[in-house]
Amino acid sequence: MPGKLGVGHWLGSPLLGVVTFLLWIAPDSLIAGYRHHVWFENPVFGSFAPGLTAAARAQPAVIWIRAFRAILLTPVAEELFWRAWMMRWIARDDFLALPLGTYTPRGFWTVAVLFGMEHGPLWDVGIVTGVLYNGWMVRTRSLGDVILVHAITNACLSAYVLTNGKWEYWP
Repeated sequence: MPGKLGVGHWLGSPLLGVVTFLLWIAPDSLIAGYRHHVWFENPVFGSFAPGLTAAARAQPAVIWIRAFRAILLTPVAEELFWRAWMMRWIARDDFLALPLGTYTPRGFWTVAVLFGMEHGPLWDVGIVTGVLYNGWMVRTRSLGDVILVHAITNACLSAYVLTNGKWEYWP
C-alpha cells in the first residue's frame, strides 16, 4: 500500500484524470453556447473568455510557464489545500488527527462545492470534479494519487487548449 504521498493506482489515477478532462470539455462541446448562459457568465462568476491576450499566446515562454503551472504547480498546491488540509479541517479543528482520505459529509461536500466555485464560469464541472477528486482521496487515501489525477486532467486540458485554440480553459 502506498504511503500518504505515494502513488499506488498507476492505472486508475491517470484514467480518472482523462475522464475528468472529458467532463470539463463535454458541456461546451455538446451544447453550443452552453457556457455563455447567465448561470455561468455573470458578475459573480465572470465570463468564459481567454485568460491570455493574443500577444501572450504568441510567446513560447508564456505558454511553457502556463503549462508548467497548470500541470505541476496547480495540482500540488490545490490538492495540499483542498484535500490534504481543508477536507479534514472542516471536519475537525485538530485536522492532523484525521488520516488523509477520512470521509465526513460536511468536509467532503463543502470542499466539493468550494472547489467548484473557485473555477468561476466552470463552476458546474468544477463541483463534479471536486466530488470525483474527493471520492478518489477517500478511496485511495493517497495525496500522491489525487495529485496525479489532477495533473493528468490539467495536462489533457493544456494539450486541448494548445491543439484546439480553446484559450478560455486557461484562465
